Amino acid sequence: MTKSLSLTDAKDYTISTVEQHILAQQQKHSPDATGSFSWLLSGITLATKMTEARVRRAGLLDICGAAGNRNVQGEEQQKLDVYADGAMVHCLGVRENVALIASEENEEAILFDGRSGPGKYVVLFDPLDGSSNIDVNVSVGTIFSILAMPLEAYPPADPNVAVLQPGVKQLAAGYVVYGSSTILVYTTGHGVHGFTLDPTVGAYVLSHENIRMPEQGKIYSSNDAYWDSFPEEYRNYLEYLRSGRAGRQYALRYIGSLVADFHRTLLKGGVFLYPPTASNPQGKLRLLYEANPVAFIAEQAGGMATNGSERIMEIVPRSIHQRTPLMIGSKAEMNEFQQFTRQVARA
Repeated sequence: MTKSLSLTDAKDYTISTVEQHILAQQQKHSPDATGSFSWLLSGITLATKMTEARVRRAGLLDICGAAGNRNVQGEEQQKLDVYADGAMVHCLGVRENVALIASEENEEAILFDGRSGPGKYVVLFDPLDGSSNIDVNVSVGTIFSILAMPLEAYPPADPNVAVLQPGVKQLAAGYVVYGSSTILVYTTGHGVHGFTLDPTVGAYVLSHENIRMPEQGKIYSSNDAYWDSFPEEYRNYLEYLRSGRAGRQYALRYIGSLVADFHRTLLKGGVFLYPPTASNPQGKLRLLYEANPVAFIAEQAGGMATNGSERIMEIVPRSIHQRTPLMIGSKAEMNEFQQFTRQVARA
């Protein structure tokens, strides 16, 4: 006897994985797409699952603490930095459509040779943002940006030059937060969507569809320990938020991991500020693989991102590891911030 499955029964088994979502988005917005982008994204998700497995076992495996090396920024590498970077390099290296990658942990861009043809994509990434928090069990994450590979001259004479594209050229961007749950958030320019890793099935499952950043929030995020070295307009703005003159009471929340601080801002609204300081007048965050990806996501969710005077995604990069100040958040807070910067500019 044949058993029929009712629609009610089918709902118990209905999930949408990130790969399914990407394919559906391609069919909707790019019906002629070949599916190569979803193949690329599967490499990123596999690497993040490998990293997530290590993060979950921190304290049980020998992955905590410093690796004994320094990266190109002069920062001490953590053991998990090295592992996460290696996982991304390997998983992207076996994707034929990836031509070039650049990472926080590598001084130069890496051009994959031995391809059967020109790769289509450039992938930039911070393999483990906030890695110094691992030893104290605070959320960390992975950030990535995807660009088209310029094919005017392939292979490029200087791979580094092919990486230096402004944020407006991004085809996609995303991040993964390894927190109380592991969540992947991404955009391809058609909204922002979030997927939670279900460990029982080993897949990222759609959990936050069409994320919109609230127009206004009640949280500001900055490292106020550097207050005395913030430029005047930043101090004035922060005093404005703290005083209640904005018409609402703000709370300070600062984790010290960009991906975690931004994720909260995306969902709850408000503003995240990483101003220039006396010791870092050009800012501290990296433009290509930190600021640009979160700026793309913020704008797609209805928010804004600036370096204090320019839209983040319009900055033309000069070097792979170029740094920038970053102010990012809801429209209400960002518009108020720009009023303070304009006042200083007029003075």
